[in-house]
Amino acid sequence: QVQLVESGGGLVQAGESLRLSCARSGITFTSEAIAWYRQAPGKQRDLVTFITSFGTRHYADSVKGRFTISRDNAENTLYLQMNSLKPEDTAVYYCNSGGSTSFSDDTWYYAAGDNWGQGTQVTVSS
Repeated sequence: QVQLVESGGGLVQAGESLRLSCARSGITFTSEAIAWYRQAPGKQRDLVTFITSFGTRHYADSVKGRFTISRDNAENTLYLQMNSLKPEDTAVYYCNSGGSTSFSDDTWYYAAGDNWGQGTQVTVSS
């Protein structure tokens, strides 16, 4: 059974950084697409960033240039480096695996798989 466990969230001030981790047990991350989502209070869960099975990385416009997704296949861990944090980044962050990707009109898309972690809270104060 696949398990995802996020960690690294916390309370920071605007402009500071955090690095989130998502440790996976079960099948290795090696070649599948994986993603980070976030959900702010009262809002839907939104895709933040993902890595395709080819290793290409894609970001929501709201985090482009500030967030970096990476994975360590040896450690079977997914990371999200978040710099220059803003109050609007406040949310619960979730990792997701087992999803599918597609390419259309010069754009990559990610459809969430069934594997979710429990989430980690990120709060950015102004």
